[in-house]
Amino acid sequence: MPGGRVKPLLGRFSELEALLTDMNIKPRSIDAVLLDAGCSSMQMDQAQRGFSLSKDGPLDMRMDGERYPDMPCAADVVNTLDQQALASILTAYGEERHARKIAAAIVKARRVNPITQTQQLASVVAGSFPAAVLYARKDRLQRPAHVATKTFQALRIFVNDELNELHAGLRAARAALTPGGRLCVITFHSLEDRLVKRFLQGDDLSNLDQYHFSPRKRGAGKEKLVDEKRDGGIVDWLPLRRKVITPERDDVQENPRGRSAKLRAVLRC
Repeated sequence: MPGGRVKPLLGRFSELEALLTDMNIKPRSIDAVLLDAGCSSMQMDQAQRGFSLSKDGPLDMRMDGERYPDMPCAADVVNTLDQQALASILTAYGEERHARKIAAAIVKARRVNPITQTQQLASVVAGSFPAAVLYARKDRLQRPAHVATKTFQALRIFVNDELNELHAGLRAARAALTPGGRLCVITFHSLEDRLVKRFLQGDDLSNLDQYHFSPRKRGAGKEKLVDEKRDGGIVDWLPLRRKVITPERDDVQENPRGRSAKLRAVLRC
């Protein structure tokens, strides 16, 4: 934009506080923060990045592998972790009901040959299901969804530590916002949205790796957000909209990949 109003910065959510400090931006001085937890279509559509189910490529899934070459990739995960650990990842990050079955199929397949390609993994997952149910799953547009979709999601989230990164971004945004500042967060699946919602409710997310395994108890977590010391700070958010904002039908037709987007907007009191 003209006048230098926008300055792009390269980094993770967990690096946001340091990036702002490097720009001499003081805490509690920013009027608005928008966090977009979505993945880039350019990444998803490039076979060599290893995210795609439909295009064969190396089983990578690292968002920023060039800057972090020593970071383990998805192939490292599926070929080294034991069956129980794989099942836990698929359950926690993919909410996959058949996690144990899929994990067993992965371990069996890798004994023959290492799993290094995306379509190789997709075939292994598909092979653990009867042929009649391979495309029984539907997405939000009622289109057939591959049975490996949740497996790929789980591995991507695990490889990139996405939930902890999002939590770090939320904490940095809270520290940066001035009183009266706005925080808007866009998420694209239930784990992210649940994390954001509970962060805004003041839940203790200090042990996030275990937190999402426990479902919310009925009647717990009501929005009593003012002046409660939790998660290392004062919780003080005022919702700008009573309900989460989701795409309209025309929005979904124009951009089907945004069909699951949810926007939560709050005011820093």
